[in-house]
Amino acid sequence: MHESYRQCFKGNGVAAAQGAALDAMAAELFGEPDDAPEPAAERPDFDTVHCMQGLDAVDAVARSVESGARFSVAFIDVRMPPGIDGKETARRIRALDPDINIVIVTGFSDFSPLDISRAAGPADKIFYIAKPFEVEEVVQTATALGQRWEVDRQLAQAMALLEEQKAELAANESKATHLANHDSLTDAPNRLAFMRALTDHVRGPDMFAMAMMDLDRFKLVNDTFGHLAGDELIRMVCDTIEGAVPPGGFVARLGGDEFAVLMKVAGEGEAIEAVERLLLACSKTFTVFGHSVQGSASAGLVIVEPGMKHDPIDVMRRADLSLNESKRAGRGVVRVFDESMDESIRFRRRIEGGLSQAIAQGELRLVYQPIVARDALEVVAFEALLRWNSPEYGPISPGMFIPIAEESNLIHELGDWVLDEALKMLQQWPGQYVSVNFSPRQFRRQNFVGHVVERVQRAGIDPNRLQIEITETAIFDNAERAAETLYKLRQMGFRIALDDFGTGYSSLYNIRKFALDCLKIDRSFIDGMGRERESAAIVHSIIHLGRALGLEVVAEGVETDAHLQALRLAGCSHVQGYYLARPMEADAAIAMAHAGCLLPGDPPDVEAPRNGTYG
Repeated sequence: MHESYRQCFKGNGVAAAQGAALDAMAAELFGEPDDAPEPAAERPDFDTVHCMQGLDAVDAVARSVESGARFSVAFIDVRMPPGIDGKETARRIRALDPDINIVIVTGFSDFSPLDISRAAGPADKIFYIAKPFEVEEVVQTATALGQRWEVDRQLAQAMALLEEQKAELAANESKATHLANHDSLTDAPNRLAFMRALTDHVRGPDMFAMAMMDLDRFKLVNDTFGHLAGDELIRMVCDTIEGAVPPGGFVARLGGDEFAVLMKVAGEGEAIEAVERLLLACSKTFTVFGHSVQGSASAGLVIVEPGMKHDPIDVMRRADLSLNESKRAGRGVVRVFDESMDESIRFRRRIEGGLSQAIAQGELRLVYQPIVARDALEVVAFEALLRWNSPEYGPISPGMFIPIAEESNLIHELGDWVLDEALKMLQQWPGQYVSVNFSPRQFRRQNFVGHVVERVQRAGIDPNRLQIEITETAIFDNAERAAETLYKLRQMGFRIALDDFGTGYSSLYNIRKFALDCLKIDRSFIDGMGRERESAAIVHSIIHLGRALGLEVVAEGVETDAHLQALRLAGCSHVQGYYLARPMEADAAIAMAHAGCLLPGDPPDVEAPRNGTYG
């Protein structure tokens, strides 16, 4: 048997020598043939090891695994001299080397293929050759399995590399997620993480309390001992609050010396006692870099009962109002929010009553802020921004009346008016598109796509001249439905922009899943570019991400030449802001649209900057 294998696995040199000798003998006896056959294909070289018994083979495989010079194929006879049989040999070899290909060579049926496969599987690495065998059968089997073994090994190496890269990517993503949601100084949850937790509490079925705390006379510590001492005091106070918060409580650092706490409570009395314990824990002497600092904090408290229709921003605003009241009361105390602290609540109720009449009475109008290409400052679009000038109250901020409209069905009537007015304006522009903000409630409207398509067709406007701006909040509640809605809008030809990117639930998942044309970088990051390395890094990352995905990137809040030049260097495709042009009336927008471009100048000192959502 072993001599037969040696004949099969002769290398090219031996086979060639034997073949040449035979050819010479034939030529001498019979002369040169007229039609000499094509030379046979070269036989590959094999590095073989012959073992007389199964245990020897098992030892050889064990040594090969240890050295790294592993075998690709093992040819095993079922019946062998005294010792373990072929089935047991195959089983032990497979246990040592799971990648080796095993060929069972036998003329008997001591074991069925199923028996051997169970012992030395998997089945796709077990093969059979019946005795007597042909040389080519063995050679072809060895060649094919050797090549397969090499391919499998390369594939396994590639998969291992991919797994390493996957693990590294997951670690980096986890680290980035942690950094995005935690304060760099204290490692406590930051404002973004707190807003998510507060949103969950607002939507939940349980009563909860939110406390907003800050340190009393913290500026004095910074001025006396320096900012490093101030940072150390903030870290120590954060640890103190986290240690004193009731079980299940959530503590976040909002910024500076300001902290926020969420707690599930059974009533107002329990909430007040819990916050007073937090203030008491902070009212101690801290040793900061060898200096004794007397701690003290004030707190504002809001109790939110189930069913109360508050948005997270409103809860935070109320907590902030009550915190201011506690400071006016002498510091070191807690004050619970009540309606008397907020005159704007009554004002909001009056606003809600007047808003329903504003459209019919002609009190609303749109202004337009240009969106320009970064290099030639070509005006490619305008963002439509809503303004309300009430005869009773004068100009009312969109940040005031839009949330009021959002809380009622007025948002749909208001949104329809804005869309119709913006579409009318498009008919007077030579080719620019208009960008219109849609609130989350509008976006979740039944048959939203059909409603928009109907109004665009009625106006006779090409859909690609309307850009629909939405925030991530609008799509986060029901991602699957949002993805379907955005896909339909894109199919109809509308442009889709993700507004205030970087401030909500920003993630690669959202960008990949949803059909988008444009990312709009929130103005807070642009404003912080010159002061905070983190803001600059975020802006650069969003720009590079947008370019890699083939998306336009619009930077909002460009208010200085330094902003514009920095964004140009970073590769931002489009810019928008007061440095270029403030929101303008319809006539001025028409003139600018026909001019086609603008030159940046010093912005007039009029209207205060607004955020991207409310203009």
